[in-house]
Amino acid sequence: MKEIRDIINHLSAYKTLSRVEAQQILSDIAEGKYSETEMAAFLTIYLMRNVTVDELIGFRDALLEHCQNVDLGTDTLIDLCGTGGDSKDTFNISTLASFVAAGAGAKVAKHGNFGVSSNCGSSNVLEFFGCEFTNDEKTLKTQLKESGICFLHAPLFNPAMKNIAPVRKKLKVKTFFNMLGPMVNPARPQKQMVGVFSLELARLYNYIYQKGNTDFVIIHSLDGYDEISLTGDFKCIDRSGEHLYSPKDIGYSCVDPNLIIGGKDVPSSALIFKQILEGKGSAVQNAVVISNGAFALQAYFECSLQEAHARAEESLMSGHAKTAFNSLIELSKLSHGKHIESNSIA
Repeated sequence: MKEIRDIINHLSAYKTLSRVEAQQILSDIAEGKYSETEMAAFLTIYLMRNVTVDELIGFRDALLEHCQNVDLGTDTLIDLCGTGGDSKDTFNISTLASFVAAGAGAKVAKHGNFGVSSNCGSSNVLEFFGCEFTNDEKTLKTQLKESGICFLHAPLFNPAMKNIAPVRKKLKVKTFFNMLGPMVNPARPQKQMVGVFSLELARLYNYIYQKGNTDFVIIHSLDGYDEISLTGDFKCIDRSGEHLYSPKDIGYSCVDPNLIIGGKDVPSSALIFKQILEGKGSAVQNAVVISNGAFALQAYFECSLQEAHARAEESLMSGHAKTAFNSLIELSKLSHGKHIESNSIA
């Protein structure tokens, strides 16, 4: 194990880590070899400089090496996961779009965590509604079969994320761990829709994903959102190249950013989440969720965007997305031997 001071001195001298060095350092973090202070110092370096391709791949390799993988069967899986860290404080768009995708017939292995640089991450909102997180393969298979979606709470599957969670929570800023989340889904889904907070990161992801076997679509709104915000133009990157869209191209007008802001805390964020799933969301909120769901469904079913949009809209507005949500919550409680309480969405 390298001394943390040697690592920091090396990085402070404008030097970078090789893929092997990056992998070793993250492995040491996963194995609990550094204190919180040492981990905070290491993370802080990357607040002042960009992570390189080799470093990011090395960090990813370490997380995958220590990850508890799960085999969820033969169904084709998709994950809808944003990096976070865009400082836009939107409502839980990708999580809602995940239930829209599940309600439309996709099999979703949603990877998520508690919010770090945001008020409410996917794990926060699901926990609020009583979801019991698990890493039990049999339980996750049942959830996937009956609900169309299972939820993979990142710290249960990756010790490095668990060890560094207190540090990230105290720092409350985006770190390279935001970048790693979508790349280390323990179910290894065959398809992914990944939202990223910068065009530079979108191209970095593209480079890495092009070398793998995952069918991917990377989303970045040019005004800085890690999802399709409909506040302006956005880029969609897949194996065929980069594609630029405006809201008008997919049937919408540009929206006011203030209309997609989330809650100030978990309860208020959960209220927005509940209203949208109940069909009581605003036209703008619905449009944003449906748009993100549509691009995921297009990737999953390999259909036209028009067909995917129709599927996404029907899933949300008919209540199929809500049914998938309620089913997941109920099954998660039953797996823990708990009675069903009245906090599912009516």
